[in-house]
Amino acid sequence: MSKLPVSYKHLGRIEYQAAWDYQESLLQQNLDIKKQNRDNELAQNGMAPTLTHNSFLLCEHEPVFTLGKSGAMENLLVNNEYLKQKGISFFKTNRGGDITFHGIGQIVGYPILDLERLKPDIVLYMRNLEEVIIRTIAEYGIESERSEGETGVWIDVKTPHKARKICALGVRTSRWITMHGFALNVNTDLEYFNLIIPCGIQNKQVTSMAKELGKEVNIQEVEAKIKTHFEDVFGVSLK
Repeated sequence: MSKLPVSYKHLGRIEYQAAWDYQESLLQQNLDIKKQNRDNELAQNGMAPTLTHNSFLLCEHEPVFTLGKSGAMENLLVNNEYLKQKGISFFKTNRGGDITFHGIGQIVGYPILDLERLKPDIVLYMRNLEEVIIRTIAEYGIESERSEGETGVWIDVKTPHKARKICALGVRTSRWITMHGFALNVNTDLEYFNLIIPCGIQNKQVTSMAKELGKEVNIQEVEAKIKTHFEDVFGVSLK
């Protein structure tokens, strides 16, 4: 059986709002396709359904804090004036999760997938995203795992005072179409995380591949490995 084709696009270093708008446009295109298919089915006109389009976007963002729908503003520890002085943007978003940071040296992945063409299971989708990252950083000798009751990819979960998150997840779905995604800290400046309570979780640390390895990591190489594992885990073919 042929693998589901997924269009891959590297957005480079892009402002958060521009990437969000682009995701929303891809999501809306697919919602329009699904609505047309439903209308045609109801009209019993015998037309073959139009297939939705699947995409996988990778990028880096300029420094920005984003707050999920269930997030609390108290988890942002500085005021707007400070953010302006430091050139940090802030957005309330429609993804799940609490507050996180995106910035230079971090790989952000946005899959726009129709889960009805894969498997309509949001929990499995989240676990698969984590699996992509777990396999990717394992190639660098970094052992990571999931933390029960918490999304993302973690290191030393079984040792509470050492537990640290290396990749955050936050997604949105509409009629089984996904958007938003993951943020893997590669060479990220972790000082930014001191300005928030990351993901709203008290007393847990944040780390990066560079911190774990004690050296800067080639980000293009990591992106290539993410693409390979994304294809393998989801059983798709990037075009």
